[in-house]
Amino acid sequence: MFEIVRAVFPDDLEDVLDLYREYVGSTSVDLSFQGNEKEFSQLPEKYGSGESKIFLLKKDGKPVGCAAFRKLNEEVCEMKRVYVRPSARGDNQGANLVGRVLQEALMSGYKKICLDVLPEFKAALKLYRSYGFVEHPPVTNNPVPGTNFLGLNLELYNQALQRTGR
Repeated sequence: MFEIVRAVFPDDLEDVLDLYREYVGSTSVDLSFQGNEKEFSQLPEKYGSGESKIFLLKKDGKPVGCAAFRKLNEEVCEMKRVYVRPSARGDNQGANLVGRVLQEALMSGYKKICLDVLPEFKAALKLYRSYGFVEHPPVTNNPVPGTNFLGLNLELYNQALQRTGR
């Protein structure tokens, strides 16, 4: 059985770090430009508030995925580190994680959510587009050639959800 829970620090720190490091290691490109170790050392401070949150996907109580959003400014946040372990893929759990992040970003008062997708993550790009993400100017530095920069107007997304009764 799958469930999505908000990461609580310090209790979930090791699980989050394991997933984040696995995600970084799963790419074919060097992500050192992101300053991962510095970010990883500041997770509790950066994601412990209502402005930025990390979620864990658990299967039978064990972490198998994660997703997060972080505040960029009062109206805009960035979706980060959407990852599902290969052993848990194929059950639409990536979509469930994205849906949870969008819901929480809306509840946190953001009007827009942005992200970047490495070119090798074709399934992720397709997933984000299915939620209505469109091309958007970059909000963070990602020098990897072919990276897609996307954004979603959360107010329009919420209106669409209400029209469809979700």
